[in-house]
Amino acid sequence: MVRGKIEMKRIENATSRQVTFSKRRNGLLKKAYELSVLCDAEVAVIVFSQKGRLYEFSSSDMQKTIKRYHKHAKGAQTNTTEVEQYMQQLKHESADMAKKIEILEASQRRLLGHDLDSCSAQELNQISSQLERSIRIVRDRKGQLFMEQIERLQAKERILLEENTKLHIACGARPWQQHIVQEKEVGAATYNWMNSSQSSSSQTISNSDQVETGLFIGPPAMRCE
Repeated sequence: MVRGKIEMKRIENATSRQVTFSKRRNGLLKKAYELSVLCDAEVAVIVFSQKGRLYEFSSSDMQKTIKRYHKHAKGAQTNTTEVEQYMQQLKHESADMAKKIEILEASQRRLLGHDLDSCSAQELNQISSQLERSIRIVRDRKGQLFMEQIERLQAKERILLEENTKLHIACGARPWQQHIVQEKEVGAATYNWMNSSQSSSSQTISNSDQVETGLFIGPPAMRCE
């Protein structure tokens, strides 16, 4: 069963209102005292009656508690003001950033060749100059990268040549440049020797009587001596 919400309103009868005030006031002060004792809390309660009479309770010095409250409230108010100012600053910065992004996006579209119908002749000249500068910068950077790559390859080549020379020296052989020259000389001598040998062989064969020099046409079986 759900209980209905009890509506509270001002007691119209003055006597009943005074009696209720006394009871509730005493109960409130009693609860404040219990809270301060049970929970070791600093509690202060100030109540003014309808006629302006003061009733109060404080677990410690009332003035000290009031000063502490004012200090806390002032600090909270200051923090709230600082937070509001910071939020306003963030909103302004966000709006400025959105405008800058919009301008950059429009400039990017124009550099890509879009939305040029609304551009004036001066704006088109500026876009053209900007593109030429960009192309020149890209080409310069491309040439620089190529030169750096060539230098790295040349350095690597020098290192490999030095290592190859060291390996030939360690193996008791000549450096590879001299080795190649020697191989070429040996190859040329071998080639000359082979040519002279072939010439001698051809001369020896031509002088031999056992070699047939005649030309015969047809199958071997039909050859006639």
